Amino acid sequence: MTQERAKVCLVVGAGDGLGGAIARAFAAQGLIVCVTRRPRNLDSLEALAQSIRDQGGEAYAFGLDAREEEPMVALINKIEAEIGDLEVVAFNIGANVRFSITETTSRVYQKVWEMAAFAGFVAGREAARVMSPRGRGTIIFTGATASFRGREGFSAFAGAKHALRALAQSMARELGPKGLHVAHVILDGMVEGSFIKGLLPDYEARLAKGDIIQVDEAAKNWVWLWNQNKCAWTHELDLRPGSETW
Repeated sequence: MTQERAKVCLVVGAGDGLGGAIARAFAAQGLIVCVTRRPRNLDSLEALAQSIRDQGGEAYAFGLDAREEEPMVALINKIEAEIGDLEVVAFNIGANVRFSITETTSRVYQKVWEMAAFAGFVAGREAARVMSPRGRGTIIFTGATASFRGREGFSAFAGAKHALRALAQSMARELGPKGLHVAHVILDGMVEGSFIKGLLPDYEARLAKGDIIQVDEAAKNWVWLWNQNKCAWTHELDLRPGSETW
């Protein structure tokens, strides 16, 4: 009798906010969790993995730049060979920057595109490569308000997020008939984390009031998408606080 292999969730872009919450949520479901950030953030990434292990889960930290194709290919191969079957990939790189159009250099535009769009393509392609033969798997891309609406000062970010959304749509149409669920989750509002905390003097009060998306609550939707029956899959989901104007 062939022993069933462990199921793995890979979170690409696991920081102190949503990415970490997604990792914890899937670990609580019994999946082995692999988390990535750039090598310079490996210490904090390992702390996240250790916190999951402290709660009885299994987690591994990998420092890599998701914009680099070969390391991402190697990581997917390593997971499949040494850890388990890749069941879920959550692509969660943000790349939110704001510059006027005349101050947006080609380097800024290209870097943001590489982080939010090209890296998503590489992660999504490699996930599809190993999931397709099994006829199952879930790939979830994190979007933002900029995924569907460009604003002044956000030409680079909106361009990259629009591209990621188009990628998700194309992959969903191609891979759905093969048994793979591809989804795109739009976060339309401020999201809990150190970045927003540094911008708002009344952060704690607004978080308690529910004016900021709480990451543990948001992460429940990633698990819900994974658990959906294929007869009623959600492709795009938008999350926002009740107080958000849209």
